[in-house]
Amino acid sequence: METSIVGVGVNITERFRSVVEDKVTRIEHLAPRAQRVDVKVTHRAYHNGRVEDDTVELTVTGKGPIVRAEATDGDKFTALDLAVDKLCEQLRRAKDKRIDARNHPRGAKFEKESGELHGIDVQPASVEMLRAVATGEVPIVASDEEEEYTPVVIRTKSFDAEWMTVEDAVDRMELVGHDFFLFIDARSDQPSVVYRRKGWDYGVIALTTQTAPEVVAS
Repeated sequence: METSIVGVGVNITERFRSVVEDKVTRIEHLAPRAQRVDVKVTHRAYHNGRVEDDTVELTVTGKGPIVRAEATDGDKFTALDLAVDKLCEQLRRAKDKRIDARNHPRGAKFEKESGELHGIDVQPASVEMLRAVATGEVPIVASDEEEEYTPVVIRTKSFDAEWMTVEDAVDRMELVGHDFFLFIDARSDQPSVVYRRKGWDYGVIALTTQTAPEVVAS
């Protein structure tokens, strides 16, 4: 597996590189199809008396979905250990889910008439939540533009749309270690997002697309 190590505000020593190479063997064992692991070490110094720390970010790419994990500690070696543990746990859960899916095929079904999902533990969002998302009640401010103050600043990112089932979206969300995942529902062709709720429950929000209103010239 190819390994890339980048330091931001910190020098990467040969000792650290050697430790990374040893850790990579754990990742290769759990992700034999992975082709590359990127390691980013970011050192942060604070001006308010807080102790300096290091954040280690791991990104695994290859034949399959991207897997990410990160951890922060006052020592970069400890942060590396924590990040590798998180990554390996995500890979183990993904492997267990694949085995379970083969042994117990999931039969999730979406009923367009009622809007109900069967065969998976998700809870559709309320009408109020869908309306708030569709109308854009939360203001969006681009990080590179000067705008008047707002308590909510959202940095925007764009990704290629992917069609998949709700179950696959939940699996992808677990792999990247995020609390939500955007996708196009393969059953309904609707832009949707799955998100983590309390415990091991998940939720899904779907947008009902409509034809944009015609602009009438004045």
